[in-house]
Amino acid sequence: MKFPLLFHILLFSSILVLTSCRTRSAPKSRSIQLQQQWTLNPGDEIAGNLVAGSLGDISLYLEDKKIKAPFDGDLELSELDRCALYSTPEIPAYLFRLCGLSKVSYGSIKAGRTIGKGRYLSFATLRRQPDGTWIIVEPARGVLEKALES
Repeated sequence: MKFPLLFHILLFSSILVLTSCRTRSAPKSRSIQLQQQWTLNPGDEIAGNLVAGSLGDISLYLEDKKIKAPFDGDLELSELDRCALYSTPEIPAYLFRLCGLSKVSYGSIKAGRTIGKGRYLSFATLRRQPDGTWIIVEPARGVLEKALES
């Protein structure tokens, strides 16, 4: 009688340990095709230094301030190093690339919730073209202001 009880206790303990040690899988990165091609892009390196922005990006010095979601939307990992892609049904033809942030929580995000924080932000606005590619366009000041509100 004691052996089956001990067996069940050990089995239950093993299952508990195995399921509690499970790690979250990294989010899958999203690849987008830009119509414009630049020689240098965010994530590239020059003499061991990471490129943080490129043509069409706006760079802001944040001093470790938080960036918030201006609308309900989704955050995806970009194929570019240290960049996230933010999309919202409020502005469906646009995608926002945010580079330089840390502690980014990928997935669905509610308006006003923190996207991430950092010393700087390199921000680009992309618009979907009829052929499915994207072009970099001038960012809307209102979207940036809403993301930077404290």
